[in-house]
Amino acid sequence: MQANEGKALETSVDGKSYARIPLRTRVVMPDDDLDSVITEYAKDAVQPGDLLFVTEKIVAITQGRSYRLDEITPRPLARFLSRYVVRTSYGIGLGMPETMEMALRECGTLRILFAAGVSVITKAFGRRGDFYRIAGDKARAIDGPTKNTIPPYNQAVVLGPKNPREVALRIQKLVGGQVDVAVVDINDIGGNILGSTLDKTGERRLVQILGDNPLGQATQSTPMGIVREV
Repeated sequence: MQANEGKALETSVDGKSYARIPLRTRVVMPDDDLDSVITEYAKDAVQPGDLLFVTEKIVAITQGRSYRLDEITPRPLARFLSRYVVRTSYGIGLGMPETMEMALRECGTLRILFAAGVSVITKAFGRRGDFYRIAGDKARAIDGPTKNTIPPYNQAVVLGPKNPREVALRIQKLVGGQVDVAVVDINDIGGNILGSTLDKTGERRLVQILGDNPLGQATQSTPMGIVREV
């Protein structure tokens, strides 16, 4: 078991210690089959009682939900709104016209406009995060390119996955049924469980366990990992 560079292998939550074991893979491409990738890299690595967590990005990529930048033509509204998105060190979010355009398509123009309007008002009172709370998981899960993104996704926008809970249930059966599975959206400032075989308490615990983003989000090529109580 080896942690990614700059990350800790173990963490403690509620008095219990957990190892977060990253699973290194080749670069997953749109024509890859997710079940084959899981079988190749994870099926023999998990043990009964483990939790296998899979990033939303490889699920979405294998669902055909990645788009090259030159395939996206942002409308003027997308260009306008993207100028007001705060860019962070962990990712571009909707701070570029192409990612904002995909948010408008995924979530609907009215919802994005309402989220933007509310966030303008609440930011004036020192409150942040309302845009994504209103726009929802579909907007939050959109992944744009950064300078550290592995090619070819340094020139692509990846949407959130479809039916993540159903994907988690399918993967659970694939790896033998004695492990839990979660499709996760984790970055260096927090995360969400998009779908899993856990209950809500288990999902909240998993967010804490993965709180420091043990997979990283640059060139690690570890799009899945195992949580194991130690």
